[in-house]
Amino acid sequence: MKKYLFLDRGLFNGRYMTNAKVELASIQKEGTVFFREDFFADPPRKWEVRYDNGYPNVLYDSKEKIYRCYYTLFIHDRDSENTPLKERAAKTYVPGSDRVTALCYACSTDGIHWEKPELGLVDFKGNKRNNILYAYVHGTGVFLDEEEPDPNRRYKLVTKVDYAPGCGYMAVGFSADGIHFGELKKWTGGQPRADTHNFVFREERTGRFVLITRIWKNGQRIAARCESSDFLNWTEPQEIFRGRGFEDQIYSMPVFRYNDIYLGVPSVYHEGDTADKDYDTVDLRLAWSVDTLDWEEVAFGENFMDRGKGTYPDGEFDCGCIYSSAPVPIGDRLYFYYMGGNGRHTGYRETSFSRGYIPKDCFAYYRQKDPMGEAVLSANPFFFRSSRLEFLTERGRSGSILAELTDEKGRICLTGKTEDTGTEPEGNAGSGEPRWETVLWDGTIPEEGKIYTLRIRFSDVFLYGMRGEMEAAGNK
Repeated sequence: MKKYLFLDRGLFNGRYMTNAKVELASIQKEGTVFFREDFFADPPRKWEVRYDNGYPNVLYDSKEKIYRCYYTLFIHDRDSENTPLKERAAKTYVPGSDRVTALCYACSTDGIHWEKPELGLVDFKGNKRNNILYAYVHGTGVFLDEEEPDPNRRYKLVTKVDYAPGCGYMAVGFSADGIHFGELKKWTGGQPRADTHNFVFREERTGRFVLITRIWKNGQRIAARCESSDFLNWTEPQEIFRGRGFEDQIYSMPVFRYNDIYLGVPSVYHEGDTADKDYDTVDLRLAWSVDTLDWEEVAFGENFMDRGKGTYPDGEFDCGCIYSSAPVPIGDRLYFYYMGGNGRHTGYRETSFSRGYIPKDCFAYYRQKDPMGEAVLSANPFFFRSSRLEFLTERGRSGSILAELTDEKGRICLTGKTEDTGTEPEGNAGSGEPRWETVLWDGTIPEEGKIYTLRIRFSDVFLYGMRGEMEAAGNK
């Protein structure tokens, strides 16, 4: 059966929808801090001065049975080094031009208990007993290329080498074990500003490599895209996604392919009004695309993960800024590992590494605008190869779903209701667990392989998606 997620607006005909709106599901935070900046720890890691945004790249190597996390940090930041935690709330953070960024590594066998191994690769103040992979690199992206035939290029890395302001350049690296990448190679081609998480992956349909990076236009941060066929020669950066003026700027955006579309988890930065409660903070949103070239938010202005409560210095560890990795599937959930900071973006903040999750397929759902009225969704045309149809739902106590198949003249050819085989919901829609419900038709499809339009009437139900022996025939 083919699956369709309802966050894809190309599934529906906006002219014939009634009382229905799409909303984001919310990542459920586990609340556990796996590790944090250890500059003031006992014993200290003096190179972990400030994670800042962290830009985590988290992946699972099924061959080695290990989770890996690659994260950006400052290993030198004079103001942070010289300001004890208890004094920071009364001072203004002043970053110096001599700050030094680096890439560090952590690993885990279960995704919960993480260690920062001594790698012996980079000298820091006289010794190599640290977990630094590279110094003077910024916003590094690392991915495991499962399609790469050369075992020495199985892991790939893209970064901005940054020795001093105005002296940076883009570079790449390759590794067999995810740790030893050797000397970085300067890439050929476009040189984006790239002062962000430079997230890289292989585009499945073309086999080409894609980098999601950042450019600036008119004082605003904008997501951009470069691509390459050999990982060494890259195209000029092309704008793909911008927010809404100064208030919602696209700071960074890890991307992943899911169910034939692309999803992104953009960190959105807020400026434009110093009096606004969200000023100088960073929220996590959800965006989608069919081709990685044109992006839009699934539900504009809605957060995919809520920041923690409070403010610096007494707020929760992620009350100021959130930067996520692409998700890691574990069982029937998708886990989003993220760096959460407890202060404003340009102020003092201490950053920690944690995670949250959603059930698979449950990114966003349709619900009623007015709970007193029925909602109607009208899909674009589909080829139906059988009468099998299921909806992914969160049903309330009074929930109901009616499916109708209509022909090209709008005549109803078939109707059916879903069979709810789960436990009786105790509250309204959204209070239970998502589950697949099968449509029980009042007959059989009149003509197998014919194009029909699906109309869905529902109330007190969250609708996440559908699956069946069907193929979209309308325009995306």
